[in-house]
Amino acid sequence: MSETTTEIPGGRRTAALGFIFVTALMDVIALGLMIPVLPNLIKHMAGGDFARAAHFTSLFGMTWGLLQFFCSPIQGMLSDRFGRRPVLLISIFGLSVDYVFMALAPTLAWLFIGRMINGVCAASFSTAGAYIADISKPEDRAKNFGVMGAAFSLGFILGPTLGGILGDIDLRLPFYVSAGLGLCNWLYGFFILPESLPKEKRVARFDWKKANPLGSFRLLRSHTELFGLAGVQFLFQLAYNAFPSIFVLYSGYRFHWNMKAIGLMLLANGVSNALVQGAVVRPAVKRLGERGALFVGLVSALAGFGVYATASTTWAFLAGIPVFALAALIGPSAQGLMSRRVGPSEQGQLQGALSAINSICSILGQIVYPGIFAWMVLHDGMIPVPGVPMLLSVTLIALAFLLTLRVGKPVPASVAAPPASP
Repeated sequence: MSETTTEIPGGRRTAALGFIFVTALMDVIALGLMIPVLPNLIKHMAGGDFARAAHFTSLFGMTWGLLQFFCSPIQGMLSDRFGRRPVLLISIFGLSVDYVFMALAPTLAWLFIGRMINGVCAASFSTAGAYIADISKPEDRAKNFGVMGAAFSLGFILGPTLGGILGDIDLRLPFYVSAGLGLCNWLYGFFILPESLPKEKRVARFDWKKANPLGSFRLLRSHTELFGLAGVQFLFQLAYNAFPSIFVLYSGYRFHWNMKAIGLMLLANGVSNALVQGAVVRPAVKRLGERGALFVGLVSALAGFGVYATASTTWAFLAGIPVFALAALIGPSAQGLMSRRVGPSEQGQLQGALSAINSICSILGQIVYPGIFAWMVLHDGMIPVPGVPMLLSVTLIALAFLLTLRVGKPVPASVAAPPASP
């Protein structure tokens, strides 16, 4: 397919990539700040009632995920119609204002409204992904998606750590810090960020049929291999959601880890992920190609989850960290392959669909893995393998590997992309 790249001078392209990296980093740090703080603020507003706090925390999380699911395709389609820059700037500014709103929220109802606004504005990740596809040469896309992945990993290392420190001072302080980070990011983007999608490459009109999640999935079904690669992404993301869904409970139950041990494990996992995303993706893709790098990532994930599932001691579980590290190749490689299969005016729609898939996996993970974990606890003396929830992840990764055998072939540069629908 004909793979065009927006011509931005080298220096401004570097600045643009830097902005996208900072955007993802600041957004994820701000989201990470909420991990240790938001549940405690909810508990404080609920009068210290743990049960009531758990109920509202679950409600907040599910609502945020649903809004991501519905709004990511809308933002992606808006960026295909009006350009990436205005959508990014409006989203970033909206997040900054919303963090101040949540910091000042006097009741749970107001805090819930703020969390809903946050879910809408944080859907800008789809636009950031489309921006990277616009300005990257086809052979550099996986590398640049890897840079954004490194920002995610680094943000989830720094965010919860910073949130815990600031939250000990004042539960509302992290919200103000998040607002300040967002405002600085907005100012930088307002004065530095160039537009990546020229008017002649934009869709002619905003189409609600394509902007809703089901409509955005039609793009994925437009090409057999594109749909298959989206399936690989879905299976991996659902497998990976074992970590945010049950890891704290699982590690405490199986190995009796305290919060410090859990934090160190998450830190080690995040650092290894960031290192692979930032330093290994480019040489791996250059040497193996995107499909080859995807296979390596899937083998690493399969082996890593296998170690996690069968580990019966702390040290055996920790041995899975370096085994699992190269799984960080999966996301950038799959995104690089998928971005080659759509035209410039459909990159936002593609990224919106992928963000919607990630939201579905997040929601499903919060339902499936806790249920399996509860069953494991009830039948602990009757099962031979300690990590039953991780066995589901092993199965999902194995299915993703088999699916990749059928899809993911490189797209010849001479093959023309299908024109965008008017």
